[in-house]
Amino acid sequence: MKKTIVANWKMCGTPESTKLWAQEFSSKSANIPTNNKIVVCPPAGLINLLKNALTENKPDLGGQDCHAQPEGAYTGETSAELLKSLGCEYVIVGHSERRTNSNETSETVRQKASRAIKSGLIPIICIGETSKQRENGKTLEIINQQIEESLPFEANSNNFILAYEPVWAIGSGKLPTMDEIKQVHSAIINNVARRIAIDVAKVCVLYGGSVKPDNAGEILSLPEVSGVLVGGASLKAEDFVKIVMSCKY
Repeated sequence: MKKTIVANWKMCGTPESTKLWAQEFSSKSANIPTNNKIVVCPPAGLINLLKNALTENKPDLGGQDCHAQPEGAYTGETSAELLKSLGCEYVIVGHSERRTNSNETSETVRQKASRAIKSGLIPIICIGETSKQRENGKTLEIINQQIEESLPFEANSNNFILAYEPVWAIGSGKLPTMDEIKQVHSAIINNVARRIAIDVAKVCVLYGGSVKPDNAGEILSLPEVSGVLVGGASLKAEDFVKIVMSCKY
């Protein structure tokens, strides 16, 4: 089964560190299986530099966010159209850090995902519950609500990806059990397949939240997991390559 491994650098990196990352990735990626999809999402200002610095087994590129409008008086924002023109194929929308820190609603996420699709990008739509919601047994309720409100109307079997990121696991070192991941991913897959009338095999759901070289292989072995969204561990090219290489399924 083809898997998708996505690196989210967040607001990290400089021109110097990006060049070093590209050199190390290119030097260590000779044996990366070609049947899987690799995507790297650096800060917007580093996209072009990274594209030019990579020499071997070049991954696809993605943005970390986009605006819901194609252009306009939105100081500091990045349009999906600009990301596409820089060579991106993907864009992350609805990451929990933006939902929390920028007060983004699921409706905002839906609008961004819609803009991404119209611009020729594949949105990676993030969903996930907080620790309090999990403790109160509301994980699936929250997930289903986010799916209903975040999925764009244009969604079909090949133009979007979902990423389940339990908020309480991101950067914490904590991880759901494999059974918990299977349960949530299965619920997401069935919900989406029913909602937009596609086969369950066509629903792509990544797992994100404290993915590291020592746990990625087990997570990626789950048939319900279509890939992983990697945060901090993707900042070191060596660690990211280890995660990619752990995908043997």
